[in-house]
Amino acid sequence: MSDVSDILEDPAALWPTPTPPAMPEQRRWVWEAMEPAERRQRLRELAGWVDWLRRTFELHNQIPSCWYQHPPVVEHLTALYTGWIRTYAGEQEPGRELAEADWINTLHAFTPRLQLAACATGTHEPLPLPPPPGAEAVFEMYLATSDTTTAPARHPAEAEALRLALAADPPL
Repeated sequence: MSDVSDILEDPAALWPTPTPPAMPEQRRWVWEAMEPAERRQRLRELAGWVDWLRRTFELHNQIPSCWYQHPPVVEHLTALYTGWIRTYAGEQEPGRELAEADWINTLHAFTPRLQLAACATGTHEPLPLPPPPGAEAVFEMYLATSDTTTAPARHPAEAEALRLALAADPPL
């Protein structure tokens, strides 16, 4: 048993040593924040749901079979899937009596973003290549020399803008 002199020498000993907080379980699907094994597992999960979605809503012509190779389509499908989970498998929140209808409306609003004209024929069109080495220098040169980025400011309706400015602040 410690006596009072021990406590006076080290008062911090009265409190437990803090442990660093554990990383919270990821509730949202942020692909780049996932470890590779988790990405693969979740992409398999998403793929099973996308197969169901394509069949159930007859979206085989809107969602190309190569959807998983197109990051923007993956992001949209991820948003639809996580929203579907919250709508159909989550707790029903008060005031959300039409949640399922809202989700279906969202699906139809997203559908144009799932289509890829390049892959519509059934043949996958690969993503564009990343910019070649030196492309950043070419871009910076453009910024420094292009009329688009170096021309002086001039309003297309300069006369009208001047009239409005004078009307708002008339001379004395």
